[in-house]
Amino acid sequence: MKMVLMLVSVGRMCLLACLLPLMAAAACANAGPAASTETKHPGRLSVVAAFYPFQFVAQRVAGDHATVSSLTPPGAEPHDLELTPRQVASLTTASLVIYQNGFQPAVDEAVVQSGAEEVIDTSKVVPLRPLPTTENDHDHDHGPNGPGEQELDPHVWLDPTSVAGIARTVEERLSMLDPDHAADYAHNADALDEELDSLDRSFRKGLARCVRTEFITTHAAFGYLATRYHLTQIGISGLSPDAEPSPARIAEVQREATDHKLTTIFYETLVSPAVAEAIAGDLGLATDVLDPVEGITSQSRGQDYFSVMDANLAALRKAGGCS
Repeated sequence: MKMVLMLVSVGRMCLLACLLPLMAAAACANAGPAASTETKHPGRLSVVAAFYPFQFVAQRVAGDHATVSSLTPPGAEPHDLELTPRQVASLTTASLVIYQNGFQPAVDEAVVQSGAEEVIDTSKVVPLRPLPTTENDHDHDHGPNGPGEQELDPHVWLDPTSVAGIARTVEERLSMLDPDHAADYAHNADALDEELDSLDRSFRKGLARCVRTEFITTHAAFGYLATRYHLTQIGISGLSPDAEPSPARIAEVQREATDHKLTTIFYETLVSPAVAEAIAGDLGLATDVLDPVEGITSQSRGQDYFSVMDANLAALRKAGGCS
């Protein structure tokens, strides 16, 4: 009996030894399709955007032909971004880098350090303008050379027509880098342009007849939007969202709110609402969100650029008593 059991055991071991090479071969054969899926697009482009608005544009124009990432993680305030060594290194291998020179110093430095060859500096696509100010507006940020120079406003993406110009530049550069898919990039850019044109029309129509055309916001990010749609922005803290307004500035904002019979003080999702709430509380006014669309989080009133801009339009119409 023992001899029989030993023979059976030896037989099983021999069978297993014979089967193992076959199993390994089968496993390798089965792994073939999975491996080919990972390298299905060996020429796939890699696009690195400085922060959300440029990431959004690149994703819409590139479609499935590129991997698009953002240096600014969701929920982070882009003005104060600090980069990790890994993020800086990602620029050296990127097919295309999209940023705005002067907006994020850490990104400016990383672009130079990386030696990235294919770069879109959006400030060369949409020239930046100084922040529009009201007659009594003396407490805003100044340029790098001091009070004699106004700082340029970087928030061009809040004017949909500016976004359209950036999208066309992205399309042209992607088509140059990947001519085989140029028709797709052109098609995607055309579709995005139509949506941006529709958004622009909605703003022009929605803000054409308003009781109040002035609005107060903690972060003076809406200069391009205000200029485009004939509104007047009254910023509490100027271009820097972290700047503390002086008591004199707060008093001036309160006077303007009273003079213009404003009903609302706007704040944004990525910055503390404390200042807006304090001013609104003193005057018995409401507070609401006006989002500069610098990043999308769970607190955003929408999932992408268009839905957040739609929410901004609704908030402005309500505060302005628009019909």
